[in-house]
Amino acid sequence: MGGESEAEAVDDEIGTVEDDEISPLLVVENVTAEKMTIVSVSYPRKRPPGESTIREDETEFAITKQFLLWTWGGSRYSGLLCMAASATVYGIMEVFLTIFSGRSIPLLESVFTRCTIICLLSFMWLKRTGQPLFGPTHARKLLLSRALAGFLSLLCFVYSVQRLPLSYSILLNFATPLMASIMARMILHEKSSFTDVGGLTCSFLGLLFTQQMFVKQGQLSKTEELNEAIIVGGRHLFYPILIGLISSATGGLCYCLIRASSKATDQPLLPVFAFGLLASPGAAVCTFALQKFKVPDLYTFLLKVILGLLAFIAEVFLARGLQLEKISRVTNIQYTKVIFSQILGLCVSDTVPSFGRIIGCLLILASIIGTMYFGHEKEVEYN
Repeated sequence: MGGESEAEAVDDEIGTVEDDEISPLLVVENVTAEKMTIVSVSYPRKRPPGESTIREDETEFAITKQFLLWTWGGSRYSGLLCMAASATVYGIMEVFLTIFSGRSIPLLESVFTRCTIICLLSFMWLKRTGQPLFGPTHARKLLLSRALAGFLSLLCFVYSVQRLPLSYSILLNFATPLMASIMARMILHEKSSFTDVGGLTCSFLGLLFTQQMFVKQGQLSKTEELNEAIIVGGRHLFYPILIGLISSATGGLCYCLIRASSKATDQPLLPVFAFGLLASPGAAVCTFALQKFKVPDLYTFLLKVILGLLAFIAEVFLARGLQLEKISRVTNIQYTKVIFSQILGLCVSDTVPSFGRIIGCLLILASIIGTMYFGHEKEVEYN
């Protein structure tokens, strides 16, 4: 009995020692569990008031940024998408001009404001990214030629649009893609496929339908108006038409120079800045020399600033599209502006859509789809 009691005492001592050694390693929280009853209500964790809104904004911004990067250079269709974005922005500008058509904005003043904003924004962009303002030495002649051709085309367009009927001005303006395709073949030695030539021809044919084959209620058709203008105007329309053709030709040359200078500098902002740097002071001289300067009110000034910002975005996407894609292919996308114009006309006026007008829009749409999906001989470069 004595031996057993001694053994039990020894075991108790050993157990006590082990418990003392183990207990510091165990952390037991003296937390009383909250008892749940059938009538207990569970309250969700409350988020800070602005947390959900901030997360949604961050998600939307990330999606938008990713889409813009994909459009800029992450897709095999980036050149076409950039040109489509440029045409869309120009369509938005037309919407603004239509909505605020009651405000009289002198044309040269509007040109001066746009060129100045283009120059300032492209300067800020280049400085922020650390790019040389005048580009590499071997590309400076191209940049200067692009600026001169662009400014000459702009002046000729301003002159012709003030003296020609609207339909003539539109036709001459949209002859620029055709001129650009011809000059790209001669100057840049680009090879145009049957799809490219057919697409441009189909789009221009659609433009002819939309401009001549619809009738306004209570008025003459545009074809009759043009015929009457030719008879009445006679010889006086010759010089505006000639200058309008010069505008289209120099515009086509400008497209070739934009593509060449963008590829030479690997930076589409440099041709945009070169144009703004020359056109801004040139437009200022023309504004004060050829027109009486009119101080705009606040709303007119804001409208001109908004149009300048949109023009900058459109010019940047235009330069990027020409940098990535062949001219004969990418310029066909510009005819989407005709579709935007027709849709806008249906929304804000009493224009009756005719069969010819619908056919014209369908021809342009079919041409653009064919350009994007058939015979795609790519020259895409990703940056």
